[in-house]
Amino acid sequence: MSNNVVIICYIIAAVLFILSLGGLSNQATARRGNWYGIIGMLLALVAITMSDKVTGYGTLALAILPAVLIGGFLAARVKMTEMPQLVAILHSFVGAAAVLVGLSLQLDETTIPHEGIAGVIHNIEIYVGVCIGAITFTGSVVAFAKLQGLISGTPLLLPARHFLNLIALAATVWLGMEFISHGIIANPTTALLIAMVITGILGVHLVMAIGGADMPVVVSMLNSYSGWAAAAAGFMLGNNLLIIVGALVGSSGLILSLFMCKGMNRSLVSVILGGFGTGDSGGEPLHTPDGEVTSIESNATTTLLKNAKSVIIVPGYGMAVAQAQHTVAKITKKLRDNGTKVLFAIHPVAGRLPGHMNVLLAEANIPYDIVLELDEINHTFSDTDVVMVIGANDIVNPSALDDPNSPIAGMPVLEVWNAKDVIVMKRSMGTGYAGVGNPLFFNENTSMLFGDAGENVDAILAAL
Repeated sequence: MSNNVVIICYIIAAVLFILSLGGLSNQATARRGNWYGIIGMLLALVAITMSDKVTGYGTLALAILPAVLIGGFLAARVKMTEMPQLVAILHSFVGAAAVLVGLSLQLDETTIPHEGIAGVIHNIEIYVGVCIGAITFTGSVVAFAKLQGLISGTPLLLPARHFLNLIALAATVWLGMEFISHGIIANPTTALLIAMVITGILGVHLVMAIGGADMPVVVSMLNSYSGWAAAAAGFMLGNNLLIIVGALVGSSGLILSLFMCKGMNRSLVSVILGGFGTGDSGGEPLHTPDGEVTSIESNATTTLLKNAKSVIIVPGYGMAVAQAQHTVAKITKKLRDNGTKVLFAIHPVAGRLPGHMNVLLAEANIPYDIVLELDEINHTFSDTDVVMVIGANDIVNPSALDDPNSPIAGMPVLEVWNAKDVIVMKRSMGTGYAGVGNPLFFNENTSMLFGDAGENVDAILAAL
């Protein structure tokens, strides 16, 4: 394939990637956006494979074929509740790829050295690519381990952690200068390897310092990091499409992170520095809620729903675990057929991945026009007869507004307690992923429907 044809394929692929992001920004066009991305990536792979830069087709086949089989197998078997872990580990692959590309270029003795300013720029590309890749790789591995439950979601808050981060950053900058100038450290490869280790440790420390409830923002930030790592690899390899794709992923991930931070009432700097959503007390609130809890059974819940003129359903991670979205969709249809107004309230960080709940509801074919975000629906709770909270906790916690010492203080939440009746489905009185007690459970207008969310919604549907 001629170089001109490859460039044309790259341009078409880049346009398809932009259309993909545009499609994914709306639930109604998300499926089409996915297909744009698939076609664009396939075109990019074919173009680079057929270009004159690739000659070792046997080696390439040995790499691609197992990857296709492994990727297809994992994607087909992964549960929606495990999707955040899959995304996190895929981010780590991008970071590892950037590190390996940089190291291979540095260690390849057949590479013609660049002279003058071109050589300085080339070395900067290698150094930045390896450092960003190392942070992305180790940070994503830690995020995967936290989401998978392999390590505790409790934040690791070392003494003077911000000072340690500053030292690591300063050392990385100094090593970069050594790598380019060949000063005190005569061997540039040594400086690069030391910097790789330091930034790798920094990636671990940054994510370890982040509490469990804030993992959706972490996944989004790592998505941005992986994009910049891919862009850095593109600069190192001189591949324009890889630069474009990396920039698209990096910038879109950053925009999403800003949106998520707004939803959590946090600053982006607090996310990057770690310790996000926690204080030096280790994330424990000063006040522990207590009082009498009112429990309710599924039949009484059904009666409340039947008599309600308006119902708002708040889905959470518990609904995803119970895979109850399809039954909830049937309940919604039944209520709407009986003349009840039904809406869904989605918090920006509901679940453990941005858009987690939206995907679950779309999978169950729940109409997009009754799925509303926090800003659109918060003012309607006071006019609502029944709110049904399914497996959500932190996003409906009034201590975010009432308790300044709470780790989630200042976070915008769904103000469900303003409704006439609130039904909360939970397995127990345990805290949410943030480890924060919820005063909502003790309110006079709150009833707790204990047990498996899947079994409870099945019972409610049968009674309806």
